[in-house]
Amino acid sequence: MTATVLSVNMGTAQPNQAKKTPTGIHKLPADRIEVRAPGPKHGGLGSGVVGDFIGDRRHHGGDYQAVYAVAREELDWWGRHLDRPLANGMFGENLTTDGIDVDHALIGERWQVGEQVVLEVCGPRIPCGTFRQHMGERGWLKTFVEHELSGAYLSVEVPGQIRAGDSITVLSRPAHGVDVPTVFRAFYNDVDAIRAVVDAGCLNADEHAEFEAKLKSGDR
Repeated sequence: MTATVLSVNMGTAQPNQAKKTPTGIHKLPADRIEVRAPGPKHGGLGSGVVGDFIGDRRHHGGDYQAVYAVAREELDWWGRHLDRPLANGMFGENLTTDGIDVDHALIGERWQVGEQVVLEVCGPRIPCGTFRQHMGERGWLKTFVEHELSGAYLSVEVPGQIRAGDSITVLSRPAHGVDVPTVFRAFYNDVDAIRAVVDAGCLNADEHAEFEAKLKSGDR
């Protein structure tokens, strides 16, 4: 089965009942998106998708959260679990995919999307109050965390345009075996996951230092 982009999605500034700042989590399908490396989280361009709004730049955006991908299969699973249809873009994702296991991608895995764009898997999405408010489900954050499949943030290695229907090809996979759910568990203080992430050295320098410090200090 060929992996493809089902939908490309963008958000505009909307009121946010969870925070004082507006939010761009309400994403809708677009004809196409243009992606590029946005630079650092603090002082950069925000989203890796040109024109996609990010309200909370303290916690979102930057090179290591440039593009967010969620599998259509995962949205369908949640739709059955919640007994409601979930449209493409519902989780605030820029790419809704089909036929690729986004949630078990390895950190550092590289994807070619369409003819020119190359993206690299960087880590999981950590849910926040804005996501809880957006979903409107009682106990949503706890439920989402327990499921451990968050979709994946990607950096932009080669910029360009992405359209619905573009193919996704895995160009390379690292040998360390650390996947997105392992890093997700590490963020929630799973000691074995933290150790695996640190040993692999697969995250950006700031996150690696954070987890290394947790191991050394026993702050888990």
